[in-house]
Amino acid sequence: MLQIGVIGAGRIGQVHIRGICSGVPHAHIRGIAAPHITETVEALANNAGAEVLTQDFRALLRDPKIDAVLICSPTDTHADISVEALAAGKHVFCEKPVDLGLVKIQTVIDAVEASGLKYQVGFNRRFDHNFQALRRTVADGRIGQVHMVKICSRDSEPPTARFIPSSGGLFLDMSVHDLDMARYLSGSEVDEVYAAGSVLADEAIGRAGDVDTAAILLKLRSGALALIDNSRQAVYGYDQRAEVFGSLGCVSIGNDAPSTAVLSTAAGVTAEKPLWFFLERYLPAFQEEVRQFIDAIENDYPVPVGIQDAREATLLAMACARSAREGRPVSMAEFR
Repeated sequence: MLQIGVIGAGRIGQVHIRGICSGVPHAHIRGIAAPHITETVEALANNAGAEVLTQDFRALLRDPKIDAVLICSPTDTHADISVEALAAGKHVFCEKPVDLGLVKIQTVIDAVEASGLKYQVGFNRRFDHNFQALRRTVADGRIGQVHMVKICSRDSEPPTARFIPSSGGLFLDMSVHDLDMARYLSGSEVDEVYAAGSVLADEAIGRAGDVDTAAILLKLRSGALALIDNSRQAVYGYDQRAEVFGSLGCVSIGNDAPSTAVLSTAAGVTAEKPLWFFLERYLPAFQEEVRQFIDAIENDYPVPVGIQDAREATLLAMACARSAREGRPVSMAEFR
């Protein structure tokens, strides 16, 4: 039974705490660190059987009984806590992004390489049952040579404008998942990006200096193309679809819904809307990524999503932001 410390008990930290308690049998949450210990956090800690509840995350790093930590704190703390945790001899699972800047990411890469410890990054969509089925189909060669990848990713509702400055913007906060998916689904790296963005859903996001709607075209090293469309607001629910088209066929995945029931009457044909938000859609994926992190530690396997994957996705997001800002295609050679 691996002893886990969770650093950060906001929304994503609470998702992981609940997910571990309900679906990660080889892990026990020994400690939780949160700057504000609310009644909700106390209840979560009690339900998890956590022996330590503290406002000081370093108390978890000093605890010799803790084998690994999950970093679920604000983005601007991820890199520094990662380095401290590795220096303390803890395996690390870090929510994305590791950092919004390449210098800080490199400090974590150096620390990972020096430590010899496991370091996994939380790109949870790789662990979703739909995307995994799509990837297996492509990897098995059942659609032949990949020609085109299409990814649709639309949030059900936009974040508050005050979230924008700390998020890094749509490309680094939201599109980064889809950029990682383009690499994952195609099995290819990216050579060039072209991105464009608009403010169509929430003017407050525009006033904060960001966009809420974007389209991205990727030229893959394999010769294939990838198309990504993003929106911060899909009024019908959380819209997550993908398609890979190849020389022998095509494979696609749709949205998860509360049920697959379809009502057909003289008035029309109706089905249920997609699940409302990522918490509903991806809870099993959050559990699976932690299960595989635990498995990598216990059996000394490579982690399924490492620090270099995080760096590559961040580079692609930065290239998209530059492309949208400057109105031109951006070669990834500009970042090498």
